[in-house]
Amino acid sequence: MTKLCANLTMLFGEVDFMDRFALAANAGFKGVEFLFPYAYDKHRLAEALHAHGLTQVLHNLPAGDWAGGERGIACLPDRIGEFQDGVGTAIEYAHALGCKQLNVLAGIAPAGAAPETIRETFVANVKFAAQALADAGIRLLIEPINTYDIPGFYVSRSQQALELIEASGSENLFLQYDVYHMQRMEGELAATIERHLPKIAHMQLADNPGRHEPGTGEINYPFLFAHIEKLGYEGWIGCEYKPATTTAAGLHWAADYL
Repeated sequence: MTKLCANLTMLFGEVDFMDRFALAANAGFKGVEFLFPYAYDKHRLAEALHAHGLTQVLHNLPAGDWAGGERGIACLPDRIGEFQDGVGTAIEYAHALGCKQLNVLAGIAPAGAAPETIRETFVANVKFAAQALADAGIRLLIEPINTYDIPGFYVSRSQQALELIEASGSENLFLQYDVYHMQRMEGELAATIERHLPKIAHMQLADNPGRHEPGTGEINYPFLFAHIEKLGYEGWIGCEYKPATTTAAGLHWAADYL
């Protein structure tokens, strides 16, 4: 059965972040994810999860100056120490929240750096993080992101992510497959998911164009959900979309899954 979790960074944006846990639970969600927990006290977040019977499904490793336009630091050769420190911080939060998987955002490839240096930096960083997380009982995920929304993002296709996973040599490194991003970059959603299912630990969704809820664009989500269920995918699917109007008004598509 399809398991949906609410992305609290994107959904219920009309209310304070800490109030979104209750709204997610009231809407029928059993799990939540969000970009980053680091601006909040981890014990307060844990209390909100417990109070509303929610599972913390996923959050990201620290990703640099997000407000300033950075979108991850894992591929930046001059930020290795900061990346490694961030892994420790992420593990502390994940343990407090009971979160069993974390995502690494590669970042925007730095201008002027040699491609082989960028690749070596990223592979070394994810290898370090994957081992640290394995020791902590947490899985590490890599997410390819489309280069229309984030020009220059270093990891932008499924096959590229899988090649980087293989280069790391880590058994604790998996693919986070975002349907919206991969529709924009490569299409072939059903076949790609089927081909790489053993390495897919988490999925996310939004429709295209607009990155709104399923049913507002070109992706045949009823078919795709049925296909994913037929394949036997047992992970969560994160609702990481921008509501076309309000979250509540746009949740009709999810009635059969919540």
